[in-house]
Amino acid sequence: MLRSLLILAALLCECSLIAQTAPKITHLKGKFYFFWGYNRARYGKSDLHLYGENYDFTLNNVVARDRQTPFTADVYLNPSTLTIPQCNYGIGFYLNEHYHLSLSGDHMKYVMVTNQFVQINGKIADSDTPYDGVYTDEQIQLKPDFLTFEHTDGLNYINLELNRSDDLLPMLFHRSYKNIALELTEGVGLGCLLPKTNTKLLSKIRYDRYHIAGYGAALKVGLNMLFFKHLSIGLNLKAGYINMPDIRTTYSPNDRGSQHFTFLQDNLLIGWRF
Repeated sequence: MLRSLLILAALLCECSLIAQTAPKITHLKGKFYFFWGYNRARYGKSDLHLYGENYDFTLNNVVARDRQTPFTADVYLNPSTLTIPQCNYGIGFYLNEHYHLSLSGDHMKYVMVTNQFVQINGKIADSDTPYDGVYTDEQIQLKPDFLTFEHTDGLNYINLELNRSDDLLPMLFHRSYKNIALELTEGVGLGCLLPKTNTKLLSKIRYDRYHIAGYGAALKVGLNMLFFKHLSIGLNLKAGYINMPDIRTTYSPNDRGSQHFTFLQDNLLIGWRF
């Protein structure tokens, strides 16, 4: 994951150099755009801290995966179910011919891998389960009767991004095209995390409601094909950091969790400029 972040940083530097030589796009200031698309995500390992009445422990280097919904027309082409898959959506505004702001939501899903072995430190007491005890650098298997942990509705990253776009076709072919453009886009963003966390911890009742849990930051780079000055189809790579110090885990408000991790996201987006 660290290598991926370094690669993305290098790409952003290279893209910045290319963008400085790219000809100017005209007539964009004041325009709006919206976009919709789907993502796949990869996550770095995380130390998961869970605490509440009679327990306080940390699980080290927890592995998690995303969970993209398999494609079916009933889900992906049905307006009432469009937000079930991992998706990205937002609206943007051009400040000038190159720079634009976007407000977007990245709906990812974070699923802890069950039955993995991790290191545990801390204590569990009076849980009426076999897991009561004091732990010091011990290995434990994350069985479903001990813990399932998911942000599956989802790991919602609400973010504001500053982006720059440049048409590469005039630079590559020494001429501009009326009805097509190939835009290089780089961006940096900040935002908050609004997860809906589904946790089954010991014998406790789960919570599973939206809750502002923390913040995130990300960089992105991508290519975007623009047709007839309005319709766009793009691919981008986004890498970032998420820190959630206040995760609701069970129905009791005293039960909380915290974690932080990196992520790498591949996005396929379609948009409309107006």
